[in-house]
Amino acid sequence: MRTRTFPALVAVAAALTAGAAPASAASRTAAEVSVLTTGGAGGPAVAVGDVLVAPLAAGSRATFSSTADGSTGVSCGISPFTARVLGNPAAPGTATESLTGLTFGSCTANVTGVTSVRSLTVGNLAYHVAVGGGAGLPVVLTPGAAGPIQASAVLNSWFGTLTCTYRLSGAFTGTADNATHGLAFRNERFVKSDGSGLCPGEGYFSATYGPLVDTSRAGSPPVHVN
Repeated sequence: MRTRTFPALVAVAAALTAGAAPASAASRTAAEVSVLTTGGAGGPAVAVGDVLVAPLAAGSRATFSSTADGSTGVSCGISPFTARVLGNPAAPGTATESLTGLTFGSCTANVTGVTSVRSLTVGNLAYHVAVGGGAGLPVVLTPGAAGPIQASAVLNSWFGTLTCTYRLSGAFTGTADNATHGLAFRNERFVKSDGSGLCPGEGYFSATYGPLVDTSRAGSPPVHVN
């Protein structure tokens, strides 16, 4: 009796294992590859709550110009980007973050009548950030609970101190780049909401950040978008 039963049980177990293996492997693969990973494609998932930081890309400046692709306006050599991860689903999907810090330093201006830049700041943080996996790797910033996306420049000029405040017109969009682990924003249009009549009526923000790294992990590895 034992001799007949043992081979039968082995055969049944083998059949069940063979049938279940492909589905199980597929499930593991889908669960392991998140939109945001560290080190490279398909690497360890970035954990919810991790803090991501990126400086300006080497040799670049953040610019706030009076015209699209213009050379007249304010430019800054320092601008760290800081965000906290809120969600990181399986790829392809959309990871979510909270932009908690975006500051500017070493700023200059080449606007007639402006002698120096006191400050360039963004208001109403934190902003919502959505990072999409798949084609294009889109990055979209939207306002948070504090109010609209806003930027203010305080300038020293021939006419005294000027304060120019701008708000985002439309979506604030950019793209991620896995080759450099960077984020790029080009000609994001703001319109003046307050300030002197000497302030331009609109401004266009451009900047390239990178590498974006996960400072919550040992060694601060770069972040990859899947």
